[in-house]
Amino acid sequence: MAGRGSRLRPHTLTVPKPLVPVAGKPIVQRLAEDLTASLSEEVDKIGFVIGDFGDEVPDQLKKIAAGLGAEGHVFTQDQPLGTAHALLCAAELMEGPTMIAFADTLFQADFSFDPQSVGGIIWAQQVDDPSAFGVLKLDDEGYITDFVEKPSTFVSDLAIVGIYYVRDGAQLRRALQHLIDNDIKDKGEYQLTNGLELLKEQGVKFRPGKVTEWLDCGNKAAVVHTHERILALKADAEQLRSDTATVENSVVVEPCFLGDGARVVNSVIGPYVSVGHGSTVEGSVVRNSIIQDDTVVASANLADSMIGNHATYTGTPADVSAGDYSELTQ
Repeated sequence: MAGRGSRLRPHTLTVPKPLVPVAGKPIVQRLAEDLTASLSEEVDKIGFVIGDFGDEVPDQLKKIAAGLGAEGHVFTQDQPLGTAHALLCAAELMEGPTMIAFADTLFQADFSFDPQSVGGIIWAQQVDDPSAFGVLKLDDEGYITDFVEKPSTFVSDLAIVGIYYVRDGAQLRRALQHLIDNDIKDKGEYQLTNGLELLKEQGVKFRPGKVTEWLDCGNKAAVVHTHERILALKADAEQLRSDTATVENSVVVEPCFLGDGARVVNSVIGPYVSVGHGSTVEGSVVRNSIIQDDTVVASANLADSMIGNHATYTGTPADVSAGDYSELTQ
């Protein structure tokens, strides 16, 4: 999660993209929860590879790990040298069964499996246009034979989604270090897929894992859509309305998330709205939108919008993307 998140600006100017909330929880927290909940073995350690995100982020990430019963470790990638280089920043954790996830997407998938039954798993989803993705080729027995990055001609429609399992983390660590030591790059960077290719040449057998839904968090429109799907999927599984949230003379069309101390006054919100901790919506109509923490929205008619933390918005546009500490009046 070391990237700049430039496609999601202004929301990533003050908060790294994986910590942007979706239905009340940071993206990376939802990803970690989904993975640990479905694995058949306990997760002992969670490593987060970040960029220069400030002093508060490591503490927040360690709290996420602790909440899942794991020991949190935070590592900094100081140069954008590729995914293999990023993973080697966390080399000390790469021992035994190891899962890797890129923290800018969310998934619906069955991640349960026997960790000792296979050398590795790479999760994938069928896509209509595989030319924009790395894809997997399979043999007749269903094992992975090749990793092809953004093929110009059709070779497979199984797109790699960014979640991987290897039974021997130390073997992968050595393969990634081999790339660095021998300056083996692809498109100017050290790539995880090249390390996986080395493992395959050493006899490790990979099979694909199936993803039923792949939810992008790359830009504002994608996050708003992902937020809608997560609210729909979690409506029966999570408490989405805090006991300290208040609704006065208002209509809430479920599903919606109302955080601690959130206030909805003389308004109609929903479906698919999040009102973050300490935020107020007053005299407004809001649907399919994310309002983050300690923000005030008044006299507004909003849809498909995303408003950051500590912001104030008064007005009537239908589609807004306002970052943290913004003040907009119309």
